[in-house]
Amino acid sequence: MNNAEHEVNAVIPAGEEFWQLSRDERHLLANKEGITLLFDKPKEYTSARVVNIVKKFLNVKKAGHSGTLDPKATGLMIVCTGKKTKQLHLLLGCDKEYEGIMVLGKRTKSFDTETEVYETNNISLITFDMIQHAVKELTGEISQVPPMFSAVKHKGKPLYKLARKGHELERKPKQVNVKIFEVMPVTASELSFRVLCTKGTYIRSLISDLGDKLGIGAYLKELRRTAIGEFKISDAMLPDDFIKRTEI
Repeated sequence: MNNAEHEVNAVIPAGEEFWQLSRDERHLLANKEGITLLFDKPKEYTSARVVNIVKKFLNVKKAGHSGTLDPKATGLMIVCTGKKTKQLHLLLGCDKEYEGIMVLGKRTKSFDTETEVYETNNISLITFDMIQHAVKELTGEISQVPPMFSAVKHKGKPLYKLARKGHELERKPKQVNVKIFEVMPVTASELSFRVLCTKGTYIRSLISDLGDKLGIGAYLKELRRTAIGEFKISDAMLPDDFIKRTEI
């Protein structure tokens, strides 16, 4: 085990003992030493909203998260408070695991459901063998261009704000590692998928690239982050459940 892995393993989420403390004790601990919380982010929540819920209901001044999830995506977010925020850079570097649904034969400018479908193509000649071949080509070390609808900054402004105004800027490709990319038919035009990848991988771009390789287009319909490093969604709580526990 290298030093980075050892440091990540030292990140321990708050357990039941934390919730057994009084409100004042929870507030004191969360503010000073800090705590780590695992959340299951609901659809349409921004990542910032989850952090603000922690700040409000634990009455803490300092909190941050381990990597943004798009509002339309759901799944695992790790929030740290107080001194524990110093561990966030370790979590940002962890591999991420995702599950979701893609739609074949259609394209959107945002590569997901944020924008309308602008192109529809015939998918009747596409076989599952062709899909698996394209998936294989997008597995391993690949070059990926960040989508315009992303939080990447240009002169201090997120690209998605420019994209929503109709602007298109040149973006530099970067290397990412897609360690696992598995697909399974759901309907004639939809596939479920599972992806394990390194930090900085854009799943929307991966799905769009798959559609391009097949020559028919594709966009991301649903996305759920199921793991960050060794942390699993099964151990996470919904924000509403968190709020209820803070009121006890």
